Order: sequence, then C-alpha cells, then structure tokens
Amino acid sequence: MKKWYEALFENYGKKYDAEVFAQGTSGECDFFEKELGYNKALKIIDIGCGTGRHSIELAKRGYTVTGVDLSESMLRRAREKAAELNLAVDFRQHDARALPFEREFDAGIMICEGGFSLMETDEMNFAILENATKAIKGGGKFIFTTLNALFPLFHSTEKFYAEQAKEGMSQCKDTSFDLMTFRDHNMTIFEDDLNRRRELKTNERFYAPSEITWLLKSLGYESIGIFGSKLGAFSRSDALTKEDFEMLVVAQKKRS
Repeated sequence: MKKWYEALFENYGKKYDAEVFAQGTSGECDFFEKELGYNKALKIIDIGCGTGRHSIELAKRGYTVTGVDLSESMLRRAREKAAELNLAVDFRQHDARALPFEREFDAGIMICEGGFSLMETDEMNFAILENATKAIKGGGKFIFTTLNALFPLFHSTEKFYAEQAKEGMSQCKDTSFDLMTFRDHNMTIFEDDLNRRRELKTNERFYAPSEITWLLKSLGYESIGIFGSKLGAFSRSDALTKEDFEMLVVAQKKRS
C-alpha cells in the first residue's frame, strides 16, 4: 500500500503549481542566489524538487541544478516545464532517504517540505538530512524549510488551515496536533489533475529550533541560522517567532 506522501503527488503536478504555497518561487531564488554569492559555477541539488519550480528558476538564471524527487508524476511535469523553456535541468527519481551522491554538489536546497518532515518516523526524516549532507561538499551550504513546532504550541493548526484555504485548492480538515510526537494529523482534501476529488489521511512532523540545531550539529554543520519563513521573501532579517508556521534554515558544512 502506498504511503500518503506517495499517493498525494500522483497526477497532481498542474494543480500543485497553482497552490498558494507554490507562488513564492522567484523571491525564494533571490535569497538562494544571495546566499551563494551569485556564483553560477556552483552545482546545486534540489531535494524534493516536485514540479521543479526552484530548479527551473535557478536554471533560468544560469545555475547547474539537479532536481530529485520520489514522485515520477511530479518529475514528468518538471521535465515538461523545462522542455517548454528549452532549459537543461537534470531531473532524477530518487528517494531522499537513500541518495546516490557523495560530495557532488556545492549547495543543496529543500523547500516546502521537500520530503523532510513528511516521513512516518523521526529516523526516516533524519535519514533525509543525512543523505542531503552526504551529497554536499565540505564548506557547502544547505538551505531548507520545515514546520515550526513553536507555532502549534500557541495556535490552532486547524484554524490556520481554515484561514489559508482557497476555493479550488487543497484543504486540510479534521486536524489534531499530538504534543507527545509533535505530529499534526489531518485529512487532506484536494482535486487532482484528472479532476478527481481525493481525501488522504496525512501527518507531518513539526520541529523545534533546538532539535534542528542539534540534528545539524550532529551531521557536521558549523554554522546554523534559523529564521522565520515568509513565502517568496526569505530573509535573514526575519527572526523566528511563534507566529511563523515554517522556519527557514541556512546551514554550512565544515570544510573537510
């Protein structure tokens, strides 16, 4: 039986690109460029690339990008979009828990829960961080977003999802947050690209800033910055607070 995060992304590429949370691509890539010193000689891996929105935008700006994702359906959409723009982007199907790369990339990005936090155990989520780290060269940067555990300690995730809901877009209902596991359980309701209404029981892991710091230190990162994550407007100026649903993490590996 397929896991919810496998079933969710089947025949969903076009509808996914229309979702509210997928509209900040250009501004987010502005941040990546600044963090990478506008060095277009760098090779970047985009983990959980989905329909390739960040990979394609970075390729348009002259960067060499490899996009990896578990979903062949999402990758097919990514390749279609790249072909329409006559862009050369290397899209590959891989499980982020078992990437075949070792110090091949100068930097890595993993945005909008690109695999991490979706897995059913903490060990599986850690394996994604571990494999991403293995793929990046010493001294390289790893930039990713994940769910901020400070938010559900002070706010109702059910109310948040209701306020974010837009007509025709995906919705999360019947939400419950488990304080023992920091997992948010809900029913995700959406319409796929074949115009079929679908309902999936999902759960995602929220992480405390201190957890992320400890996990990254254990993997050999020497510089770890955690910030508030604003859609399309990532910035080191945004201190993380309990009002941020997601956190932005910028970490740099020790030079080997």
